Amino acid sequence: ENKSNSERYRGANERNQTESNGKNQSWTGCHKEKEDGYHEVRMIMQSINMYDQIRLSPLEEPQIRVKTNVSFLPVNEDNLVYKAAKLLMDEFQVTSGVEIDLRKFIPTAAGMGGGSSDAAAVLVGVNRMFQLGLTKRELMERSVAIGADVPFCVLRGTALAEGIGEILTPLPSLPKCFVLIAKPPINVSTKFVYTNLRANELTCHPDIDGQIRALQDGDLEAVCKKMGNVLETVTIPAYPIIQTIKDKMMQCGAVNAMMSGSGPTVFGIFNEREQAEKAAELLREEDKIRQMFVTTAM
Repeated sequence: ENKSNSERYRGANERNQTESNGKNQSWTGCHKEKEDGYHEVRMIMQSINMYDQIRLSPLEEPQIRVKTNVSFLPVNEDNLVYKAAKLLMDEFQVTSGVEIDLRKFIPTAAGMGGGSSDAAAVLVGVNRMFQLGLTKRELMERSVAIGADVPFCVLRGTALAEGIGEILTPLPSLPKCFVLIAKPPINVSTKFVYTNLRANELTCHPDIDGQIRALQDGDLEAVCKKMGNVLETVTIPAYPIIQTIKDKMMQCGAVNAMMSGSGPTVFGIFNEREQAEKAAELLREEDKIRQMFVTTAM
């Protein structure tokens, strides 16, 4: 049943605050490159408890206005939050506008899906603000037009991602653990990593099926032992600091440590918070890593 415009936009006079989660693209296997330049993937993706904050406020005039606390981020259609709002507002012919106030805390250009999770949060917020009535599944279907990671960021939790990342199967949650996030003071171009990835020549892939069984069994150690990220074959030779961070996390007792997505962020999985904090202290002192967070999986 179609809602009238007055019913649909009745909620738009209230502010709408939402949060976007960081993502660890934790266990990545790319199988082959498609003709359109995308890579077919089969990977397990995991949300973590790290957030950006987004506040949506209604505007009477038909426009999308973006504000952010990070000076180098675009505030026009080049920002994914703008694209997300425009996607739904164009489809449903929303005649009023919205202001998006984005407070960034998730590291940028870090392989953590911060931009994608922000876009997902705006989709959810715009849907709620203008009472569009879309289900989570319907938001996920639309969100792939913004980016391959965005459907997962709408879903959240733990999931198997296939296709270009948009075909998602929910999985049991990662067993209780503590996650250390460490971003070295470098930025890595996702385009550089995928352009230099020779997916068709890879002979070793992570054991995704083994990880799924371990998740179903609630066996953290088995999950971690089977982790792998084929993108490390490109990023680590170009930026050896990533391997240094991994090694030091392992020295401090991590069950495993790996690069997140295309990098340069590294995450370590620990049984105890104290181990994660010890690793953070070591990296801060010896390698001058400043952007570090100890958190948990969702």
